[in-house]
Amino acid sequence: MPDPLSQERPWGRWDTLHQEPGVKVKRILVRPGQRLSYQTHARRAERWTVVHGSALVTLDGKDQAVPTGGVITVPVGTAHRLSNPGAMDLVIIEVQFGDYLGEDDIVRLSDDYGRAGGPP
Repeated sequence: MPDPLSQERPWGRWDTLHQEPGVKVKRILVRPGQRLSYQTHARRAERWTVVHGSALVTLDGKDQAVPTGGVITVPVGTAHRLSNPGAMDLVIIEVQFGDYLGEDDIVRLSDDYGRAGGPP
């Protein structure tokens, strides 16, 4: 079954804007005070550009603030998390690169919503 083009999540939502072999582009909205799972991907890298708000990004246990216009790269296999510590919605553009870009290429290391382990 193909991946959906949009998904509501407990932390916000994502929408697929473009997809072709080896590349997927998403718009991700994270509500104030929310964060995604701390997770890894075995077959894809990601590059995030903050377009609205300010992100707190965790890469392999180290936190980094990323302001509007900032860009961060998440290499394949790196434990990562995207958080919104602000009072307004956080919006990022995520570009995924890899030989497999399915939503089931997620291993959740921890999750605020009880979804640790496999895919959504």
